[in-house]
Amino acid sequence: MATIAEPALAFTTLPHPAPTPVEVRDAILAAPGFGTSFSDHMVSIDWSEGRGWHDATVGPRQPIPLDPAAAVLHYAQEIFEGLKAYRQVDGSIALFRPEANARRFNQSAERLAMPELPEDVFIESVRQLVAADRDWFPSVEGGSLYLRPFMIATEAFLGVRPAKEYKFLVIASPAGNYFKSGAPAVSIWVSEYTRAAPGGTGAAKCGGNYAASLVPQGEAMARGHDQVVFLDAEQHKWIEELGGMTLYFVMKDGSLVTPPLSGTILPGITRDSLMTLAREEGLTVREERYSIDQWRDDAASGDLVETFACGTAAVVTPVGKVAGRDGEFTIGSGGPGQLTQKLKARLVDIQRGAAPDTHGWMTKLG
Repeated sequence: MATIAEPALAFTTLPHPAPTPVEVRDAILAAPGFGTSFSDHMVSIDWSEGRGWHDATVGPRQPIPLDPAAAVLHYAQEIFEGLKAYRQVDGSIALFRPEANARRFNQSAERLAMPELPEDVFIESVRQLVAADRDWFPSVEGGSLYLRPFMIATEAFLGVRPAKEYKFLVIASPAGNYFKSGAPAVSIWVSEYTRAAPGGTGAAKCGGNYAASLVPQGEAMARGHDQVVFLDAEQHKWIEELGGMTLYFVMKDGSLVTPPLSGTILPGITRDSLMTLAREEGLTVREERYSIDQWRDDAASGDLVETFACGTAAVVTPVGKVAGRDGEFTIGSGGPGQLTQKLKARLVDIQRGAAPDTHGWMTKLG
């Protein structure tokens, strides 16, 4: 179990004048869905050239005043993260690998020419928000508190250069299941659009990447599928990632294949954690390119027995069917596979405190 270092920045707490009534909050927590309801508070920290980071505040969640010329509205200097706070079996609350989120946040900041936030301040801001809104944990099985740290450029100017003023914020949302269909495995549409190109921002967690995925994701859903998968920009044959998750392919010999981090794929924290757990199970994990033709052929021959997607929001999700303009194919039985379920159970047990945390992944908040 990791510990939290004392941050270099002091936080001011502001009282909430009108928190959500208990009965309204309880109704939300009984059926939270994902990303549709929000807790009462937020964290806000400002940055400006010359002063650096200042005015760290925990206060009521409220609209953000922005000048119409704010740089984020014109030049899309914006990055974000996603992580969860989990209720432990002993009743305490813990974060899963927040230092990895803090590190990736700064990698995104560097790519978008934004100021880095000290990792201890990132983690402390999350801790402060969870402490303020600890009553917002859902009562549903598997519920968690989803945390969204993000940074936007707030300087008012019209010119193509990095902004000189920024705002970092954290908001929280009670979370249930990510996918609404409730199906045992999701269906995926192979997109003809491109998510990211070499030298672009594919490895950064910035809003533009997700905006570009909305049309292909809408196309997938219109065709009756849950998610879209993108192929590489150069040859349009190599599998990269879904709209918001990375992929693993489980072969008949028990080995796993996942696309390599080549600058066009987000370095997923869940992806990395599952790689560690799989290798602990004695399994071979290969980070190598895997084509759409291989996926189809291996599924038909039985050399591929399972595919699963992974990410903070959906954790581990089996993929049962893949479709595209060239037809469709089923993976295994079309439902969740044994290894997928085993790895998910191992990860979730660590996150919930039901299994030993031998890697120091969990940060206890009390």
